[in-house]
Amino acid sequence: MRSPRPLALIGGGPVAAEDIEEAIGLTAGFVAADGGVAHLTDRAIRPLAVIGDMDSADADAVAAEGNPVHRIDEQDSTDLEKCLRAIEAPLLLGLGFLGGRADHNLAAMNALVRHAGAPLVLLGGEDICFHCRDTLVLDLAAGTRVSIFPMAPLTGCLSEGLRWTIEGLAMRPDGQIGTSNMALGGAMRMGFDGPGALVILPRHLLAQVTEVLLQGAP
Repeated sequence: MRSPRPLALIGGGPVAAEDIEEAIGLTAGFVAADGGVAHLTDRAIRPLAVIGDMDSADADAVAAEGNPVHRIDEQDSTDLEKCLRAIEAPLLLGLGFLGGRADHNLAAMNALVRHAGAPLVLLGGEDICFHCRDTLVLDLAAGTRVSIFPMAPLTGCLSEGLRWTIEGLAMRPDGQIGTSNMALGGAMRMGFDGPGALVILPRHLLAQVTEVLLQGAP
């Protein structure tokens, strides 16, 4: 499916009422990943589509409620990955993929760095998480937490506005990481010599981050 505007993906993990409200304000509608449709049904919100292998939701019951179901019968990818393959949009906001089970969190973060399409921002209880594909520039208040987790070996090649520089820092998942850094205040710039850097920020920065990622989207 295609959308000229950002879309929200909703999974089966924890989703708070404020998550739904933020997504309504930032996107054109919801696509449910399999059992994530229950979050929308509980709030009388109709999804644009329900995508997945439908092992967590009754496909017939979901379709009977008038919801378009796109069933993908394979077990080699997660329902989030199935949604990412099936959707074209300028930006995606993921709810219900952080929090809850640790293996689900790790699988969602893995999908972040493997996905080559639209920018995807995962929304959690305290954080947002996204893949830094290019130079990132944000306006941050002094003391804002800035965390970087490498999902592949990479080296920081640009570092401005951070208390601890990442420039020249070699990071890898089983070695040096970059969590719990801090913004000095004002413009913060970071960049890396390749893909694989997950950026984790406080969730109040969601609107600014989505705006910046949209500006860089093709």
